[in-house]
Amino acid sequence: MLAWFLFLSITVSVVVYAVWVSPSRTFLFLNSISKSVKNIMGWGNIYRRRMKVFTAALIIYLDYKAVQQRGKWTSKSKRTALWEKAHERNAKRVLSLIIKLEGLWVKLGQYLSTRADVLPEAYISLLKQLQDSLPPRPLKEVCRTIQKEFGKSMDDIFAEFVEKPLATASIAQVHRATLLNGQEVVVKVQHDGIKAIILEDLKNAKSIVNWIAWAEPQYDFNPMIDEWCKEAPKELDFDHEAENTRTVAANLGCKKSPGESYSSNRVNVLIPEVIQSTKSVLILEYMDGIRLNDTASLEAFGIDKQKIVEEITRAYAHQIYVDGFFNGDPHPGNFLVSKEAPHRPILLDFGLTKKLSSSMKHALAKMFLASAEGDHVALLSAFSEMGLRLRLDMPEQVMEITSVFFRSSTPATEAQQNLKSLAEQREKNMKAIQEKLQLNQKEVKRFNPVDAFPGDIVIFGRVLNLLRGLSSTMNVRIVYMDIMKPFAEAVLGNISKTPAANAQWIYNTPVHSDVETKLRQLLVELGNNDKILGIQVCAYKDGEVIIDTAAGVLGRYDPRPVQPDTLFSVFSATKGITAGMLHWLVDNGKLKLDENVANIWPEFRGNGKEHIKVHHILNHTSGLHNALADLRGENALLMTEWDACLKLIEGSQPETEPGKQQLYHYLSFGWLCGGIIEHASGKKFQEILEEALIRPLKIEGELYVGIPPGVEARLANLTLDTDDLKKLSEMRDRAEMPSTFQLNNISEFAEYLPAFFNMLNVRRAIVPAANGHCSARALARYYAALADCGVVPPPHSSASNPPLGSHPHIPKFPSKKTDEKQKGKVDGGLKNERSDGRQNIYIRIEEDDDDDEEKCSKSSRDTSKGGGPENKKGKIFSNPRVHEAFMGVGEHENMCLRDGVFGLGFRRLKSKDGDGSYSGFGHSGMGGSTGFCDVKNRFAMAVTLNKLSFGGVTAKIVELICSELNLPLPEGLSGSGDINRPLIN
Repeated sequence: MLAWFLFLSITVSVVVYAVWVSPSRTFLFLNSISKSVKNIMGWGNIYRRRMKVFTAALIIYLDYKAVQQRGKWTSKSKRTALWEKAHERNAKRVLSLIIKLEGLWVKLGQYLSTRADVLPEAYISLLKQLQDSLPPRPLKEVCRTIQKEFGKSMDDIFAEFVEKPLATASIAQVHRATLLNGQEVVVKVQHDGIKAIILEDLKNAKSIVNWIAWAEPQYDFNPMIDEWCKEAPKELDFDHEAENTRTVAANLGCKKSPGESYSSNRVNVLIPEVIQSTKSVLILEYMDGIRLNDTASLEAFGIDKQKIVEEITRAYAHQIYVDGFFNGDPHPGNFLVSKEAPHRPILLDFGLTKKLSSSMKHALAKMFLASAEGDHVALLSAFSEMGLRLRLDMPEQVMEITSVFFRSSTPATEAQQNLKSLAEQREKNMKAIQEKLQLNQKEVKRFNPVDAFPGDIVIFGRVLNLLRGLSSTMNVRIVYMDIMKPFAEAVLGNISKTPAANAQWIYNTPVHSDVETKLRQLLVELGNNDKILGIQVCAYKDGEVIIDTAAGVLGRYDPRPVQPDTLFSVFSATKGITAGMLHWLVDNGKLKLDENVANIWPEFRGNGKEHIKVHHILNHTSGLHNALADLRGENALLMTEWDACLKLIEGSQPETEPGKQQLYHYLSFGWLCGGIIEHASGKKFQEILEEALIRPLKIEGELYVGIPPGVEARLANLTLDTDDLKKLSEMRDRAEMPSTFQLNNISEFAEYLPAFFNMLNVRRAIVPAANGHCSARALARYYAALADCGVVPPPHSSASNPPLGSHPHIPKFPSKKTDEKQKGKVDGGLKNERSDGRQNIYIRIEEDDDDDEEKCSKSSRDTSKGGGPENKKGKIFSNPRVHEAFMGVGEHENMCLRDGVFGLGFRRLKSKDGDGSYSGFGHSGMGGSTGFCDVKNRFAMAVTLNKLSFGGVTAKIVELICSELNLPLPEGLSGSGDINRPLIN
């Protein structure tokens, strides 16, 4: 992680690296910090240690500055040698300084020694001795520590103790020995006084970080140093390390013999057994191995370095994603390779380990898979789950940065090229931020895009960087996406998705009725049969909530529970919402159902569309059923462009005479209605949605057509019921469907539907025929109001948590002219706080005038034309017979085809075994999500789900509820056994 690298190198490495890139700016930084250090940190030993650092830094700076000047007068052929000699001189200075200071500085040097992908070779070759070849402590000191810890003499513990240490590192040194029982061991002995030095250095580092955060806000490393201060002292307790060693060995199954079989996700590594431990001494089983920096021995034994590093990487993937407990210090000195075949990595030193919570482990796995698959929604959701919040909404740049984080490693020979590539990438991202926020050069340099950084991922980031440095040092290329993916998939693929394996599969909300109890039993049965992944069901009877159930998980790789406020993609159920908006404009006198569309929307005129009326659009009889058929396949992403789609509608030509044939307008319906809505109202589609439905129904934050930034964490992820897809081949074509949307087309479309509609840019697009995102309780409340001729139901059940309408997020809409003062202003006060204490991850950028929100609020209180909201308090429609318009009956009967399945914007529902009259209306979507109402019985319900089928689950739910309530079954929404009538519209 770049931020972690910057923090660790903020003093010495700022000279090694930053001077190399920008000497003049580095000098200013060093000069200012040296002036402040006395005031910040006081006198005494702290100041003396710091002055050593700054003195060395100044010398190194002046050396590089001189080389830079000499380079201007040196030929290109000699310039490289000039810089290489400078790197060698200054690497020796850095090494000498670190050895003198010891403590945390050795940790810094160890880290830098692994970064062959970003540092010159001279630094790598010298600093790598810090991994295990520091000057040893006197034997007398070592023996004194051992005798003090065990309360015995050396002779009472060991039969033999080798005086020369095998290795000496930052905290301890290791000696080979033989116990009295003849067992060969290694003895790790902590340096005397090292604890005080480490703790002092941590305190010093915290002071420097605080100063930097004050001076340069974009470089706030406090979350990182706080995590380091919390974890680093644990390394000083060898009893703690012993327990860690046992835990990791058990997790990785290291006691298996080489001949035993391993699962695909089992790793093949060795870890020494713990023999005995105290706070300062650790005795381990001796394993004869080769150091990773001993290239000659590795070659002599015929060891495949690529295979070894890959297995080490697999071991860490297992620790992180499967176990959630991992070693945080994988530098080369902490590995050996066994001399005996099959040569296996030996993992050492588990002093610095990190334990992840189950939720953090899942979030990290989700972040990795989202990066691998380019899933922006899942990535932003993972960030939210782990507590990483950003100050701006730039998902493309976030994905790029995350992909760099998991990028394949590069050999040391490509370090210069890799460094240049990273610098270019950072410059590109900063330029994008500058353009997004309209910042000048000075402002963008001080802008920190991170609002909140979780400490848990600091050690995770360090591990990935160390692994990358390890592979570069070994001169091998590691494709992390390929190696780590199976482990991330395993932890998320094995989540408890069925009720049998998850006692909390039904979300814990109160039961409203006996029928809800029976419904939950049915859901459990369907869930255990793998027919449900995540689902919501909500129902109203006589204006009151009688069912409000959420169950399952948010996605195949998302173990979080579906909650009442989870947002599901409901596909064509969106058409019922769009149709309601158009009827609202009619009710408010903005247009008439028998009006020519061209009179409202002048650009629509032409190509034989002059006689198409508003009711033709709503009744699917305009003849434009195939108008946007080309948006599938290669042109699919064009549907995310609102204006382009309206242009296509304007240029389209009807295939049948208006009013003569009803053929489902599966895509064109939305933009036809959307164009009419915007031209008739003079407002944006989203504004009418808010004004007509969202605010009056008090369903803020739970019904969108095109999601806004900040709700990604509540999105259910789509997947496909492949068993249902196979059944399509057995089904017959449907007469009411256009030629481009018959079952063979649907089968092809359905296969890529989840992946396409999981894309963030698609979810954010306004696709008014197919891109509604809502909760079942919001959709059911909408239909409950429609069933009562527009009367808004009483407040939703107070038992629901969070309460319906409690989300304060209100999408803002750009005005035609943006106030220059507001351009690029970051709305620092809008952090999308939720009533349940959770936070959304983005702060929105203001694009509107200062009083837009006031205007928007005012528009909900008065309307300039027709029967405005002030004349229908508590209602969204003033016409007491508006439901007849929805069904196309009564005075609207002549606007609909007599036997057509659609009324004016909704599917008409007849009671099964009834008198043939229409009892209700609604709209279903591809995959099974649906909303409908029975007007005669004042009943409304909605089902939202994320495992896309063709209606079987929904039909069973509808049948159960109607049966329990003694309500007639609506045709088209029941009959789960009728394979030829899937719920696809």
